[in-house]
Amino acid sequence: MAKSKPRVKVPKSADKDEVITIKTLISHKMESGQRKDKEGNPIPRQIINKFTCEFNGKPVFSCDLEPAISANPYLEFSARVPESGVFTFTWVDDDGSVYSKESKIKVN
Repeated sequence: MAKSKPRVKVPKSADKDEVITIKTLISHKMESGQRKDKEGNPIPRQIINKFTCEFNGKPVFSCDLEPAISANPYLEFSARVPESGVFTFTWVDDDGSVYSKESKIKVN
């Protein structure tokens, strides 16, 4: 599989304790394991099965993804920002691959 590319959209700044919207997307074909190849052999399951978001090392959001999720999964959620810091986003693939991305935010 081609390398998955994570993308995130986080505001560059916010007011103290403001609730912001965070958008994430990762390029990944998300093979469910239910299809067969041209020879009739099952195509092995390969999905992003876990997503987590932390802010300054503290959990903000996490979810487990199942085979029914679409390719290139998009997630949108809200978070309160009490201080300036770094959001760390992590996606875990069935094959053990881990993709991560960081985004800084400044609190005014």
